[in-house]
Amino acid sequence: MSIGIIIPTLDEERALPPTLASLESLNFDEIIVVDGGSRDQTQTLVESYQVSVPSHAIRVIESLPGRARQMNAGASESRADIVVFLHADTRLPVDARAVIERVASDSQFVGGRFDVQFEQDRGYAWVISRMMNFRSRWSGISTGDQALFVRRTVFQQLGGFEDIPIMEDIEFTSRLKRVGKIAALRSKVITSFRRWEQRGPFRTIINMWTLRFLYWMGVRPDILHQYYGNIR
Repeated sequence: MSIGIIIPTLDEERALPPTLASLESLNFDEIIVVDGGSRDQTQTLVESYQVSVPSHAIRVIESLPGRARQMNAGASESRADIVVFLHADTRLPVDARAVIERVASDSQFVGGRFDVQFEQDRGYAWVISRMMNFRSRWSGISTGDQALFVRRTVFQQLGGFEDIPIMEDIEFTSRLKRVGKIAALRSKVITSFRRWEQRGPFRTIINMWTLRFLYWMGVRPDILHQYYGNIR
């Protein structure tokens, strides 16, 4: 069973190197970095990584900006049985391949996601990550921070992510859980606390919960994006 990693990027020269380095020993079959028009050294970093780690099937492709578009572009290029959508600032656990294979060996599961832990696992970060994991386990809905993975045939069957500027992960997993089980893994990905630090933890929580409430009330994602901008 082959597993591919898809990483959407846009000006991620600082966050991407640790993520790529962490994938080096995990033995995935392909790594596809989908760049949305970075103006920094993101693409150059990936190209240099191809030279330094020739044993990895890693490549960079270009796409129109927008996380949903970029992840769809990566999935269309992938030939793996399972595709994992990974943020540029997120590192998978060392047993990621084994636990993904274990889930994929059970036909009742169409995909899965990991629990999340922030790099600074204390204070607000500790509380927020536990709230995120509890909410996801209770609702069956996953967010991009949790490194969603899915059978590529199921992803294609569902038509991939909807081309919307935000909430694409919530929209997709809402559809995904209707066709099969999504494994809520206890293994943790380690992700950056940067978006919470930029706007402040409390303000970010209020903004995100308000955004999700309005989304569930039927406000279109393009309208929400105009008011809230890029929450990443």
